[in-house]
Amino acid sequence: MQDKVRISNTFRIASLALATIGVICFIAGLRINPEVAWGSYLVAAYYFLSLAMGAAFFLCIQSITQSGWSSAFMRIPESMMSWIPFAAVFFLLLYFGIPHIYHWSHPEAVQGDPLLQHKSPFLNIPFFFINIIISFGLWIILSMMLRRLSLRQDTFAPEDHEGILAVFNRYELYSRIFIFVIALTFSVSTFNWVMSVQPHWYSSIFAFKNFVAAFLHGTTIIALIIFLLHLKGHFTFLNEYHLHDFARYIFILSIIWGYMWFAQFMIIWYGNIPEETIFYFDRFQEGWKVLYWLQIVLNWGVPFMILLPVQTSRNMKIITGVILAMIVGQYIDLVVQIMPPIAGAIRFGWIEAGVFLGFAGLFAFVVGTALARANLVPSNHPYLIESTEHQFE
Repeated sequence: MQDKVRISNTFRIASLALATIGVICFIAGLRINPEVAWGSYLVAAYYFLSLAMGAAFFLCIQSITQSGWSSAFMRIPESMMSWIPFAAVFFLLLYFGIPHIYHWSHPEAVQGDPLLQHKSPFLNIPFFFINIIISFGLWIILSMMLRRLSLRQDTFAPEDHEGILAVFNRYELYSRIFIFVIALTFSVSTFNWVMSVQPHWYSSIFAFKNFVAAFLHGTTIIALIIFLLHLKGHFTFLNEYHLHDFARYIFILSIIWGYMWFAQFMIIWYGNIPEETIFYFDRFQEGWKVLYWLQIVLNWGVPFMILLPVQTSRNMKIITGVILAMIVGQYIDLVVQIMPPIAGAIRFGWIEAGVFLGFAGLFAFVVGTALARANLVPSNHPYLIESTEHQFE
């Protein structure tokens, strides 16, 4: 089954124009308000990295479980993984913004703070970048290995079942390794890059909650890209049963995300320990409280209430509407996590909007380019027929 995506010049120009706007807004923001500019940079960098890592986790889950229904769509998460090398560059550039984002990076602050001294073996600049190099190094290597195996599978003759199966088994093996690496390194990185923005606060649930959020929102973007390509004449075999499965993924993961959100809040509220409650106290001030409650509405309430009935979970327009709401929800979630200690009072202006749109434009360009470089459907996948003729009662 041959199906290739052609990226139009309009798409390329629009995505690169957004990226250019992002660069301009970020540079201008550095001159006006460097703390807000770098905080917005971290929000956007982590946002799109979480989409790529969520897509990688989704891909590995499908491979390990040998899921048939999703095998025709595997090139979508593979293309989203192509963002990881670019994300590595953006995180390395945080070297210039660390003093504006992380309180623990100031030696004078550490000297007068026993808690920061206690955390200094973990919260220090060398470890920060060692973590970036090791984590991104593993992610890039493993994602490239999976991509190469996937493309190699297309080169076999359809009757060469032995060769196709050998590649398929190796792909599954690397997926097993990758999924373990993601679970470990992404959790540690989340503590290091996001939670340490407020270094006096800690939560043992924080990293897992963000990991679930990456899986959830990575899955939503996979579904959104598939829907958009279907409307452009690709994935002609997409049916209501595929829609139902994607909706079930979003529905179930939103419940898990909501549970983690509630568990973190409830445990800290019940314990009432100042070192823990400071996180919520800060976010219930200066207007942040509205955004704090809005994130639970968009990331849990909307998908739970709308996708619960079977009829709505098989309607592409309704699912797309839910996904668009969750795109905003994930952004608000990260803004609430990162910006209060950096910006203080709540605000959303051209700096925040421009930086996010810049990352979005570049992300779209990178993923679109990766999609156009290979056949959209893995023609020799052993479960391809099961996927294209997917149905259940």
